[in-house]
Amino acid sequence: MPTISEPKYLLIGAILRPHGVIGEVRMKVITHYPERLRELKTVYLATAPDSPKVTEHQLEHVRMHQEYALMKFKGINDRNQADMLRQLVVMVAIGDAIPLDEGEHYLYQLIGLTVQTEAGEVLGKLTDVLETGANDVYIVDSPQYGEVLIPATDETIKSTDVETGLMVVALPDGLLPAR
Repeated sequence: MPTISEPKYLLIGAILRPHGVIGEVRMKVITHYPERLRELKTVYLATAPDSPKVTEHQLEHVRMHQEYALMKFKGINDRNQADMLRQLVVMVAIGDAIPLDEGEHYLYQLIGLTVQTEAGEVLGKLTDVLETGANDVYIVDSPQYGEVLIPATDETIKSTDVETGLMVVALPDGLLPAR
């Protein structure tokens, strides 16, 4: 079973710098659903996603500019105030997170899953997810093979059951070293 419990917050971005002089900030977008940012009323800021000190901020508005989100918080009205938010992470409460479609999972739900082949060979535990342009790559810590990188594609990932803590994969030929 996975050992990671449901977090209070989900990461959606990171503040890069102030934008303009009215208190807006430029945020690097991390969420897969940037179109939903405009609907947010409240976000939570912290120095890191697992920080014990989290502050709630009300949003005046959010607009997209190129691949960034420009956010204006209530009470942040000039560039100097906005600059104090530089490098903070932006999160939403787990209850405000976008409901996922059937078969989709949050990254925190995948960490700790046992990964096994369709033939029943246990490869190891999923320890991290690399988000690449084409598809995600799952990093599995395998006692017999070391670090195994598995492409997260429909052809490779056959099933994911967060309830039982098991992911079944069909590995492409040559992905594992010969024994």
